[in-house]
Amino acid sequence: MRTAYKYRAYPSKEQRETINRQMFLAKELYNLLLEKSKVYYKETGKTLTEYRMNVWLTQIKKEKPEFVELHSQVLQNVSKRVSDAYKHFFRRCKEKKKGKKVKVGFPRYKKFVSSLTYPQVNGFKIEKKKVNLSKIGRINFVNHREIEGKVKTLTIKKTRSQEWHITISVEKDNKPFISNSKPKVGIDLGINQYVALSDNTIIQNAKITKHQRNHAKVLQQNISRKDKGSQNRKKAVVRFSRYSEYIARIRQDRIHKISHQLVNSYSLIAYEELEIPNMVKNHKFARSIEECSWGNFTQLLQYKAESAGCAVVAVNPKYTTMTCSNCGNVQKVSISQRTFICEKCNMKKDRDINASVNILNRSLNSKSSNFDGKSVKTTEGHSGSQAGGDDVRPSAREAVANEAGTTRVAS
Repeated sequence: MRTAYKYRAYPSKEQRETINRQMFLAKELYNLLLEKSKVYYKETGKTLTEYRMNVWLTQIKKEKPEFVELHSQVLQNVSKRVSDAYKHFFRRCKEKKKGKKVKVGFPRYKKFVSSLTYPQVNGFKIEKKKVNLSKIGRINFVNHREIEGKVKTLTIKKTRSQEWHITISVEKDNKPFISNSKPKVGIDLGINQYVALSDNTIIQNAKITKHQRNHAKVLQQNISRKDKGSQNRKKAVVRFSRYSEYIARIRQDRIHKISHQLVNSYSLIAYEELEIPNMVKNHKFARSIEECSWGNFTQLLQYKAESAGCAVVAVNPKYTTMTCSNCGNVQKVSISQRTFICEKCNMKKDRDINASVNILNRSLNSKSSNFDGKSVKTTEGHSGSQAGGDDVRPSAREAVANEAGTTRVAS
């Protein structure tokens, strides 16, 4: 199982200049390899493989000695990025042929590269409060938590606000899944009521205030008033980026706390697998939906669940809001109607809580499920890629399958 640790880094002025120079060279190399791939395809009708790119790297370093400034593994990682870009392009082509609405997006030339990756441990060395990167030097970083597992890769990245971060990927041993034996719950995701639980609990959303939104607008206006390419414009961009990241961290902190609370309070969490790209096409709710970060929230649930002894289930949200959780009657419910009143059995319940009960029932009543360890996707869910999980856990599959059975939650 792969896990990543992220740390704040503080390179010196000389080290920042060195890294910026290497990022510029990485961008130039990426564009060279992309051009080489296009020419190779026109001549042979085949795609240039990652192996052939790595072979060509030796010739590039002879023709352009400046690329020697980059570590050999970093150079090979750039060729891997080009190869992955082509693989994703062909994957999207196949998906579009099957009828899926996706943008194909042929690989494009890069204007900048903001990260460098060392794919093997012999390119870097981690110390207590420093990390020694080959051809860069020893960089200070805030080691706020101990690294557990076998270190595999390291990436150093610069954000738009000129902050530096180090991400260390490690390999951990697979441990048997042990359920925490706590209650099961279904959750309905919303805008005002961020999470509505099937046990009648409601968690409100932490919205961006009007003052914060107006301040962001002012910072954006300051950018447009500056001359393009000027130092003042660059400073204005940094100020806006820092404030944007500040707002993002408030939201990230909120959903981290909510996900932590849920996985430690329940043994099974069923959530609706929303098609967020389709939902944001509604311009009335697009900004509010994006600010909720539902996709990020469900990812946090998935990767936190297993260590807490919790299983996560994704189900199809179709008709969960329109279905009565008591008698199963399906009826039309307008967006403005916040209370679900069944026309058949006269049950009254908050529409989000009613939907969360339906979500839990749908996950438990599913005849069979596809499990991928941390997350579970029921057969009633949407077709496509499964969310979360790096490995297959038979122990988790058996534990949740035994619990799922044919149980139905009372309204």
